[in-house]
Amino acid sequence: MMRLLTGSATSSATQSFEFAPLSIAAFGSTVLVEGCDHARSISWVHAWTVTHGIITQVREYFNTSLTVTRFVNTDKSSPSDFSSSRITSLHCPSVWESSLSNRVGKSVPGLVLAI
Repeated sequence: MMRLLTGSATSSATQSFEFAPLSIAAFGSTVLVEGCDHARSISWVHAWTVTHGIITQVREYFNTSLTVTRFVNTDKSSPSDFSSSRITSLHCPSVWESSLSNRVGKSVPGLVLAI
């Protein structure tokens, strides 16, 4: 992806990869973009961090099933109340899952992205 965005990729490589987003979802400053290239059997997910309307970080995942979870502290005490002998309860609800890896007809590894 970096070679494509910076222009250092050869023209044949640029023309052979289809970068067509099929879904976009936003969770605060994280934007998830998902797509696939059926001709090459590639699915991809980009996780963009957007700050003041500018993309400041891009993480890309090819042929990987991605599940996004949000960390939520279910313990209502303040951080100053934490002690080394106490365990804080966390709830990690799934807020988004990629869906295109099945469309390219292959089994892929799974990752969890915590936001």
